[in-house]
Amino acid sequence: MNVTTTDPRDGRHRTTDLTETAESGVATIADQASRAAQWLFDVGRLGRAQLLDAIATSLESRRVELVGTAEAETGLAPARLDSELTRAAVQFRMFEAVLRDGGYLEAAIDHAADTPLGPGPDLRRMLVPLGPVAVFGASNFPFAFSVAGGDTASALAAGCPTVVKAHPSHPLTSRASADAIESAVRDLGGPGGVIATVYGEQAGRWLVRHPTIRAAALTGSVGAARAIQAAIDERADPVPLYAELSSVNPIVILPDAAAGRGDQIAEGLFASFTGSGGQLCTKPGLAFVPSDPGGDHLVATLRGKVASAGGMLLLNQRIRDAYENGAKAFERAGARLSARPQIEAGTGFTVAPTLLEVDLPDLTAEIADECFGPLMVVVRYRDVAELDAALATVPPSLTGSVHSGPRDDNDAVRELVDVLAARSGRIVFDGYPTGVRVSWAQHHGGPWPSTNAVHTSVGATAIRRFLRPLAWQNAPEWILPEELRDAYTAIPRRVDGRLVSGLE
Repeated sequence: MNVTTTDPRDGRHRTTDLTETAESGVATIADQASRAAQWLFDVGRLGRAQLLDAIATSLESRRVELVGTAEAETGLAPARLDSELTRAAVQFRMFEAVLRDGGYLEAAIDHAADTPLGPGPDLRRMLVPLGPVAVFGASNFPFAFSVAGGDTASALAAGCPTVVKAHPSHPLTSRASADAIESAVRDLGGPGGVIATVYGEQAGRWLVRHPTIRAAALTGSVGAARAIQAAIDERADPVPLYAELSSVNPIVILPDAAAGRGDQIAEGLFASFTGSGGQLCTKPGLAFVPSDPGGDHLVATLRGKVASAGGMLLLNQRIRDAYENGAKAFERAGARLSARPQIEAGTGFTVAPTLLEVDLPDLTAEIADECFGPLMVVVRYRDVAELDAALATVPPSLTGSVHSGPRDDNDAVRELVDVLAARSGRIVFDGYPTGVRVSWAQHHGGPWPSTNAVHTSVGATAIRRFLRPLAWQNAPEWILPEELRDAYTAIPRRVDGRLVSGLE
């Protein structure tokens, strides 16, 4: 079956020269990936670092083609896509630095010695690649969370060949991204199978069932995660699924913050929940605002920004329909309409941004849910002491944010942070959760349903998902990886219980 692509700006479907991948094709690709694993192992940590830099350069060299292709398939603004492509290149280069550092290996050596329990053997341990992995591209990030995204970068850095299931919202962008990566692999003498792409929903199921696939990664919906997990459960041997899913990302504005900088916060909230059409996993869906004059002014300012906003383009019809149905469901559940501009009906997937309000006692589980798109619910509260119990009813999220001022009680702030820390993976102070820095200290994950694992999908430690520990006992030196040989000192290692830093 031919793969189609849709331009969200006009809703027109167009046939491509791509076809959905047959089961035999998936098997061939998975087997090829299995063979490519040896090349990734043989080039070593520094060879893979060179590859990641080459991939980043290849992506950048095709910037005009990639951005143009993605614009026609996603409707996202060229400036946003250009920035996202830069982020994709930055992710590959960050993992290049991770590889050169070598600390990610968690290398440890315990020399043979007498212990309180008797003679102890020589033990050496480090992390090694899992093997070929499956990555499911996200609809809302055609570069940074798709074929050229962080999952691919971290998997290749770990030494795992990567087979990406292209998202149906941008198949041509997926192919163009894969071409850029494959070009870099070929230039370094690499084989086919280091990176590959499959198309079609059924191909994704066949892929995760294939015995050579050792893990899967997804940025998507809870429903998609359950479907992939169901396919994995049909395997004879289980493999992990690392999924980043649903998130409400509550923001709490305390009274002194609302009084002191209400206009600034209103502007930041508007930009955060409407940026990229509200189609970001870190979009704030709930904002807790005090029911006092400062909070009233903040909400009035925010209401004015929403009322004067134009229509916002969503990525595909499914997201558009879910957004409109979600907004109606919130209103049926008791949220009152605060602002929604009138927009002209178009042929594409354009919607009006929506601001809803609800009083804290009326906040229900139906309202405290994710609605993907430019919608936010303002929750009005009278007493800060009410917030701890209310936040405990909000689904766990990727982030939790607190805005406070100098006259807000520090003990109250600490209590709020403790509640949010138990239910999110990143706490944001006096800021907004959108805009995820790609760095060593980043954590992009949280308790279910925001993710289904304790790992991050952004930042240096994302590589940990595609590695497993392996120990060598009384091994001859010649068979050990060089990072575990006594004379090797280029990376941080723990030797006989003592942390020894690398010299390079």
